[in-house]
Amino acid sequence: MATGGTLIAEIIVPTHFAPYVIQKTAELSVFFRSGIVATESEFDEMATMGGTVNSMPFWNDITQASQVLSDQTRMTVNNIAAGKDMSMTHVRGNAWSVNDLSKYLSGDDPLGSIEDLVAEYWARDMEKMLIASLQGIFDATSMAASVLTIGSNAGSTPTLTSANYLTGQTFIDGKYLLGDNAEKLVAIAIHSQIEASLLKLDLIDFIPQSEGKPAIKKFQGLDVIVDDHVPVDSTGTFPVYTTYLFGEGAFAMGTDSRAGDPLQGGFGTWAVELGRDPLAGDTNLINRKRFILHPRGVQWTNAVCAGVSPTNTELANGTNWNRVYETKNVRLAAIEANAAPNRKAALS
Repeated sequence: MATGGTLIAEIIVPTHFAPYVIQKTAELSVFFRSGIVATESEFDEMATMGGTVNSMPFWNDITQASQVLSDQTRMTVNNIAAGKDMSMTHVRGNAWSVNDLSKYLSGDDPLGSIEDLVAEYWARDMEKMLIASLQGIFDATSMAASVLTIGSNAGSTPTLTSANYLTGQTFIDGKYLLGDNAEKLVAIAIHSQIEASLLKLDLIDFIPQSEGKPAIKKFQGLDVIVDDHVPVDSTGTFPVYTTYLFGEGAFAMGTDSRAGDPLQGGFGTWAVELGRDPLAGDTNLINRKRFILHPRGVQWTNAVCAGVSPTNTELANGTNWNRVYETKNVRLAAIEANAAPNRKAALS
């Protein structure tokens, strides 16, 4: 039997719930707040169309040198080449029972409690999706020029020097993998062990915020995102950690507007369905999403995808990704480095 308290079915309005959770998810996600993920109306439109793999043709830049005019010879006629990016429309969902959520329904705002819990869940889940995508993207052969590998774990007792660590100096080398777009970086994602090493080197600044919010962490002027889901190679004596560098809007986001359509034969909408199991005394909340989360300029090849949309494991498979933009225009780079144990070791 269900425990005491307000039932989900008595307080949730499906048409209100879905837009609120989408908005709240973006507010809670550090990737949205840092400008790494940008919502785009054109991606909303694609997410609303049928199918799951979306073709996105584009024109390559024209780079031919200008010609000196002459009254003796004709100018050479150049062409403009087309390229094609491709994105995947993800279909994800989850369900919760009132028995799991009932303890949160006793406050002044029970609806807000449920909405915030679900939004926090989706923020964490989409961050895992983004990290998995990054693993696959940088595992693709076409992205080799966007990775700076300085870490070492070769052999049983590798000798590490300052060249192996992520420091202010080595970060500059990774930053300029993006060439003259390096100054457009806005954030980095690092493992907590890399954060610890940077703190020991006094390389992370804390920018105070008003309203009692936690201070913003900055490294080399960039927002710092700490996430232990970033790849760690622990096969040798010393782990090698991957740090991701992001330009603004490196990932584009679009959401299917049809998710609010009423259900046939059910209660609620496709995005937010409420179900009742009278024999168990449970009310179930089902939350579904159809959306695009795509790295600009890195094509989804769909080479290995068993289902309607990819799992996180399939997102992390490099064969599913292929760079189609010029390297510096992809707005992503990676540094594979060791964590400096202390100031003396890092600067020796």
